[in-house]
Amino acid sequence: MMCRRAERFLRSNGFPVTLGDGFRAWNNSGELPDAIGFRNGASCLIECKCSRADFLADRKKPFRIAPETGLGDWRFYLSEPGIVTVADLPPGWGLLYLRGRQILKVFGWPGNAHWLSEKPFKANKQAECDFLYSALRRSLDRIELPDTMHHVTP
Repeated sequence: MMCRRAERFLRSNGFPVTLGDGFRAWNNSGELPDAIGFRNGASCLIECKCSRADFLADRKKPFRIAPETGLGDWRFYLSEPGIVTVADLPPGWGLLYLRGRQILKVFGWPGNAHWLSEKPFKANKQAECDFLYSALRRSLDRIELPDTMHHVTP
């Protein structure tokens, strides 16, 4: 439920292409995001944390230890208030709280003018491309393309 809300939040905040935790695809980082959104020139990852233990375990993942291998130019934790605090955040991360049906921008959410110019991370663009390629390929498999378009099979 929290992951779906994160995905909707991204769409309603300027990321028209989103993928949630239900989408599984191989990428060279091994990361499977709870929600990731893409807009022209920027990507945003949201990791949902339902418990403090889940948050602490997240720090041990290889793509957290080496942030340049992870997804997202912008990265946020989403939790209920108190599970993750601003003081807990690794460098560059932001924080969102889920309160009822509302997601609150607690820390680090930039204004529209800053998405391209102040990215806190240099995302693993190959992993993001792998992820998007897999999504596009699956979408194309489900639709019939007009004769003017070419369908490339893997």
